[in-house]
Amino acid sequence: MEEIKRPKGTKDMLPQDDYKWNYVENTFKAVANTYAMREMRTPIFEYTELFLRGVGDTTDIVQKEMYTFNDKGNRSLTLKPEGTAPAVRAFIENRLFSEAQPTKLFYVTPCFRYENVQKGRLRQFHQCGIEMFGSKEPSIDGEVIAFAMEVLKKLGLKSLSLNINNLGCPNCRPNYNEALKKFLQENYDNLCPTCKERFEKNPMRILDCKERKCKEITKNAPQIIDYVCEECETHFEKVKEYLDILEIPYAIDPGIVRGLDYYTKTIFEILNDDFTVCGGGRYDKMIEELGGPNMPAIGFGMGIERMIMTLENEGFEIPKEAEIALYIGSMGDAAYKASFKFANELRSKGTKVEINHMGRSLKAEMKYANKIGARFTTILGDDELENKQIKLKRMRDGEIFSGSLLDIEKIIEIVK
Repeated sequence: MEEIKRPKGTKDMLPQDDYKWNYVENTFKAVANTYAMREMRTPIFEYTELFLRGVGDTTDIVQKEMYTFNDKGNRSLTLKPEGTAPAVRAFIENRLFSEAQPTKLFYVTPCFRYENVQKGRLRQFHQCGIEMFGSKEPSIDGEVIAFAMEVLKKLGLKSLSLNINNLGCPNCRPNYNEALKKFLQENYDNLCPTCKERFEKNPMRILDCKERKCKEITKNAPQIIDYVCEECETHFEKVKEYLDILEIPYAIDPGIVRGLDYYTKTIFEILNDDFTVCGGGRYDKMIEELGGPNMPAIGFGMGIERMIMTLENEGFEIPKEAEIALYIGSMGDAAYKASFKFANELRSKGTKVEINHMGRSLKAEMKYANKIGARFTTILGDDELENKQIKLKRMRDGEIFSGSLLDIEKIIEIVK
């Protein structure tokens, strides 16, 4: 029969690479813990309306990239293309807004976008993200950015740069939209079909278009930062103050608009050289727009696959997890059963142990122990069972250590 392949745009996480994924996820979770954040997990699919209202129907994600289908009840469902809208929906539905604020959440989740497969972009990818609900203070903008920088530094990235921008709010955005439309009007006929649709609904989305001709048209467009209201300008100035307090260098990049409609006020991107590894910002109106109370929010996301690729491109050697501490070989049926029990006694104490499940010869067992990188090996036979004594061989130099089968703690001390 013909071999079945994985779908285009997806990738298998293989056993030999699991330590890379665990390294990124565990580092992210460890930093989240120091910021007093709690984990949230949301379903892999949501009602399509959530993303139409939350992400925005003029975004590339909604217009071009969502995996949407009808279920057997003819309800429109979508595999989640990003983590923020589902987190907001869960925040509202479970009435977390009634708890003491701010609510500080993190998640690690698969996401799905139908887009051109290229280096660093997959149709199923995995994202680490945080969302902080309830605070309008600029200090929390600074904390979110500091969190992202801390994670990236802890992971081992060196060449990091932070770009920030001010996207204004619904009060000042209309003035900017009018100025932008006036600028784009003379080149309207040269815009791509998608951007022509956006011209009336949401002209700011045109700035995020990936089409070359649209990029050329918008390169000298008016900048939103010149049109923001006093409140937004004051907020942004205070965000910069908090970044200065933490000695986090930044550059103001008026060209950042991000690819989502929900952002307001502060947005940011963190680059490793010229490669974006993290992005996020404020979205103070989404909770209300999705049926919750009027509450501000801010967050960011970073892709796990992209992070691993970036670390490897930098030549960073991701630390491997603990090796197998002990391989237990055996000679004879009684010794094999004893090794089976002995291994599980050691495992119950947190020691990484492997035994012979393949009926290998003694010589083949030792080759296998070497192949899987066991730090120590031992062979159980009749003499060892009778005397309750074993010899532990350290594989890197061949040194022999003696131990008692009855003294589990001493054996653990030796192999660790």
